Amino acid sequence: MKKVAIIMGSDSDFPVVSEAIKQLHSFEIPFEARVMSAHRTPVDAEQFAKNAKDNGFGVIIAAAGKAAHLGGVIAAYTTLPVIGLPMVSSTMDGLDSLLSMVQMPSGIPVATVAIGGAQNAAILAAQILAIDDEQLSNKLSQFKIDMENKVREADKGIAEKIKEMMG
Repeated sequence: MKKVAIIMGSDSDFPVVSEAIKQLHSFEIPFEARVMSAHRTPVDAEQFAKNAKDNGFGVIIAAAGKAAHLGGVIAAYTTLPVIGLPMVSSTMDGLDSLLSMVQMPSGIPVATVAIGGAQNAAILAAQILAIDDEQLSNKLSQFKIDMENKVREADKGIAEKIKEMMG
């Protein structure tokens, strides 16, 4: 199975990114997490992206805040799918990060999830890898069934609470 790379622009992104790590782990998807900056270590980001495919990666998640150029820089140097994970920043609550990621120029796409949407970034990475992996596809199907069951249980629980409330 191909690996997922999770690249953070800063180690301060780790608390949010850890949700993606947990989700990938639950699907038994191998991953590597690194800190690289589009601005402070651009050569490292370039080299990582250029070699990612040869190093066994199938998808790259790029978490960044503020100007949030990391996903675009990575995408410029690879043909692998890049998923942008906008981070909340001190200036615009992550809106600046989101807009930086979704406004990529033609030819350099970065799929983008919600601000702080680490779990969805991991699920999207899993769905991309599952195109060629029936076992992973089955895990994703079970994940959706489990979500459905949780919602149905919550629905039953609310109905019971209302019934008790109305006495």
